[in-house]
Amino acid sequence: MPADKVDFDFSLADKVALVTGGATGIGAAIAAACATKGARIAVVDLNEAGAADAAASLPTESRGFRCDVADPDAVRATVDAVQDAFGRIDILVNSAGIALLAPAEELTLKAWDSTIDVNLKGTFLMCQAVGASMLASGGGAIINMASQAATVALDQHVAYCASKFGVVGVSKVLAAEWGSRGVRVNTISPTVVLTDLGRKAWEGPHGDALKKQIPTGRFAYPDEIAAAAVYLASDAAAMVNGADLLIDGGYTIR
Repeated sequence: MPADKVDFDFSLADKVALVTGGATGIGAAIAAACATKGARIAVVDLNEAGAADAAASLPTESRGFRCDVADPDAVRATVDAVQDAFGRIDILVNSAGIALLAPAEELTLKAWDSTIDVNLKGTFLMCQAVGASMLASGGGAIINMASQAATVALDQHVAYCASKFGVVGVSKVLAAEWGSRGVRVNTISPTVVLTDLGRKAWEGPHGDALKKQIPTGRFAYPDEIAAAAVYLASDAAAMVNGADLLIDGGYTIR
């Protein structure tokens, strides 16, 4: 497609997308949206059965893969398996993540290490493994899930904020190093998203109090995050590199 022409359908036809954390929640919504736009999907999750079930529900050729993203050997083996199955990887979405919350003075080292291992190290390991393949093949798009917790401090989120600030920093460095070689790297930073877990975690008075701090007055829906991912993965976003797209209803502008 000529550089001055944009496909406003945001087609992902003939592309292969690897989505971590793809069995449930935001990852599952992104996998489904990318498949709707024509991409073949590698659903990657620690829950192998869940990944397989999610892949089976998609309208394009898709497969489930088990992976612990914090394990370098598992990441390398999974990326190799996806490439063997699909021939290449054009899109990487890092959506696997955990949130272990506590006041900073009470947070255990185990909770800190687990959060950094999955959210930050896992994102980097997957970017490194898939990015090397993309650089060799001449291009690709990487989308890393950050958070509004990568922009502002949140109470009892010390490890989570550290991990997500780190994800944005890693992504910007990769965007700077790889952009001229055809690989774009961007982040998405949502507010609370109404997945099954999000609904349970933020129901009741504390959720109502947080919504009052959001100018739009509500939390986000998974498909709103998925829509942004489709755009960033598509050729229509060819000039978007190193950006952090906040989907927070204006929470962080206050």
